[in-house]
Amino acid sequence: MLQHGKRPTIASRHGMVAAAHPLAAAAGARILGNGGNAFDAAAATAATLNVVEPYMSGLAGMGMATCYVASERRVRSLNFMSLIPRKFPLEKLNSREQIVRGPIPVGSPGNLAGWCEMVSAYGTRKLPELFAPAIAVARDGFGLIEFNVEEIGGVTYELRGKDKLYPEWSRTYLEGIDGGRPALGAVLKQPDLANTLEALAAEGPALMYGGALGKKVVERLAELGGTLTMDDLMDFKAQWIDPVAATYRGRTVHVPPPPCEGFQYLLTLRILEGFDLGKLPRNGTDHIDTVLRAIRIAAGVRIANGAPSPQKLAELLSDGHVESLRARVRDGKPVVGPTEQWTPPANEGHTTSFSIADKHGNMVCVTQSLGSVFGSGVVVPGTGVCLNNFLYWADVNPKSPNRVKIGDAMPVCVAPSIVTEDDKPVLALGTPGSYGILQTQVQAMVQFVDFGLPLQQAIEAPRARLTDGRAVLLESRVEAQVREELRSRGHDLTSGPDWTMKVGGMQGVVLKDGTFTGGCDPRRDGYCVPA
Repeated sequence: MLQHGKRPTIASRHGMVAAAHPLAAAAGARILGNGGNAFDAAAATAATLNVVEPYMSGLAGMGMATCYVASERRVRSLNFMSLIPRKFPLEKLNSREQIVRGPIPVGSPGNLAGWCEMVSAYGTRKLPELFAPAIAVARDGFGLIEFNVEEIGGVTYELRGKDKLYPEWSRTYLEGIDGGRPALGAVLKQPDLANTLEALAAEGPALMYGGALGKKVVERLAELGGTLTMDDLMDFKAQWIDPVAATYRGRTVHVPPPPCEGFQYLLTLRILEGFDLGKLPRNGTDHIDTVLRAIRIAAGVRIANGAPSPQKLAELLSDGHVESLRARVRDGKPVVGPTEQWTPPANEGHTTSFSIADKHGNMVCVTQSLGSVFGSGVVVPGTGVCLNNFLYWADVNPKSPNRVKIGDAMPVCVAPSIVTEDDKPVLALGTPGSYGILQTQVQAMVQFVDFGLPLQQAIEAPRARLTDGRAVLLESRVEAQVREELRSRGHDLTSGPDWTMKVGGMQGVVLKDGTFTGGCDPRRDGYCVPA
């Protein structure tokens, strides 16, 4: 039956880009339409996201990607997360709240390296062409849409109280807006960022990793009392790695391996495969209760095991261990436990995810972030580059079994995924949402696979976000009786608004019978653009 008032299904025979802003999705689709492939389009999409959602998606952020490489007929992951810097003052820290903003939580910029590595390894176009859409939008400006206004306006008051950060931040993001105030339709121009992207397009990533741009980053951080060094930048490499995978109802779901924490997503799916969810009333009590219990149990396993070795991870995903976790889901007793870190984080991350597929058979799913909204709040003068605060997300509690060490790989709660069937790519799916990423992708997969919803409707379906203890925030589109029954089963449930970004902002692409279908999240400014 036709549902009026819903987003239409976007389909194409030639490729698809699903991203968190329409201008970014259009930039990637333009590259596909001009003969580029999914890896080329990923760089164009990511660079444009830097311009149109600068609070969460800059070249100085970090992230991970999972890709199906058609020419090699295999899935690969790409890690562009920083190591813990050499001079990071770990011995002086006992709480993450000590380093929310400012120069200390800044890790080496990774996103730029990741974008360039995808193009270098598998792209067909050069950076000047790929960065051209972003450069044009940064120089000409773009009209702010709803989420832009909310995010820029929402952080202004906080940063205004930070004397060393606010002048350059406000010069870049408030003075660049018509009237100096974020409002719907106001135009934001970022000429410094346009110049930086133009220089990077001409000179390549070496401009950051050892070159003049990197020197400006390090000097600005040193001036503010930071510890990141040029050696940290020069050591940075985006690394191709083999993903980890688990099967779910005849499909294989691939995500990056530890220290990526995406294995919680796989473990939850493995637990749920033991339940015939598709025979339950969709969005009913039994469906939601089973999924929430499985998520919380899997989160506890992830927290208890940190970054497991390949051998340990195989054990955690093994039939015997998974069956013991299924028994815990079935026993009906309330599940109480953490969902975040060994010590809970103080606030949500600000992350973005996009998915791309091309007519050559390639698929790319990227999840990347600045950490918090506008990251560290440090904008490098004259560059338009806002630096991440990813080290805030490192566990620095001296009592934690997962406390980071200098030189360690940075753990990260993302799960950019490629799903294959008979060794062929059928779905790219990713979302932002901090530790909720590992929860909400599960919920969308259940809607898509178990209940057979089209991807757009699966993404739009009500979702929940679990936090420590028994706490659950559930979108209020779920029936009131179901919400009450969930409370009676031991969930400390808060009925949220109908739609909330706290349950992510998911983007995905499906390939079936030669047709690409996009799915984008109305909880953010998501958009699908066909090639």
